[in-house]
Amino acid sequence: MPIHPTAIVDDSCEISADAQIGPYCIIGPHTRIGAGSRLDSHITIQGWTTIGERCHFYSHCSVGTDPQDLKYKGETTRLQIGNDNVFREFVSLNRGTRGGHGVTVIGNNNFLMAYSHVAHDCTVGDYVIMANAATLAGHVLVGDHATVGAFSAVHQFCRVGPHSFIGGFSVITRDALPYIKTVGARNEAKIYGINTIGLQRKGFSEQSITELKQFYRICFRSNLNTGDALAKTGERQWTAPEISILVQFMESSERGFIR
Repeated sequence: MPIHPTAIVDDSCEISADAQIGPYCIIGPHTRIGAGSRLDSHITIQGWTTIGERCHFYSHCSVGTDPQDLKYKGETTRLQIGNDNVFREFVSLNRGTRGGHGVTVIGNNNFLMAYSHVAHDCTVGDYVIMANAATLAGHVLVGDHATVGAFSAVHQFCRVGPHSFIGGFSVITRDALPYIKTVGARNEAKIYGINTIGLQRKGFSEQSITELKQFYRICFRSNLNTGDALAKTGERQWTAPEISILVQFMESSERGFIR
């Protein structure tokens, strides 16, 4: 049976005919659930949530709940989830706030392991992995193919760049650079080279990886300050498109980045 008889579903919900709602789930108002999505048991969706197709929520997830923000006064905000995502046990996902942009967004093909948390107004891209108990504070932006290690925390308003790797038990209080490994505790987090294995697994060319390593050495291992390092890298013709993405990320950082 697509909707288990013990589930409680608000009349305003729009649920695809082939979505599965398991035992003791509670689905609040104005929730949309797409084709092929599956909710196991004891999952709560507070409401104002859109879930795409073929998403799988394991038991005891808490979805579309009020933002944990003292400024929140009950206004209508949303949670938007794309397709083909996996949310393991006890994952928690908050809606946005009026002071943010009103919506928390999670893209496609993401894997959020047990007890991970996405706070209000975050934007999570595609193919992101959040390991057990990884935590995003409010307004965090996570780029495509990023990995946030177990028990790591990302400070509010920080960015995690595409294809970056954050090691377990790290505390991220500034931006984590794209294509680069970042590991460490508060005020001690550091970068540890290009995420070579991750990039190879994703099919990056050897030329791109080689140029990223060369750029890394100039920018972060030459004892130049950021401005001088970027000026020096600007003198060279790079063929890898990833270099321009990394430079733009560095130049647009508002909180500064870990190096």
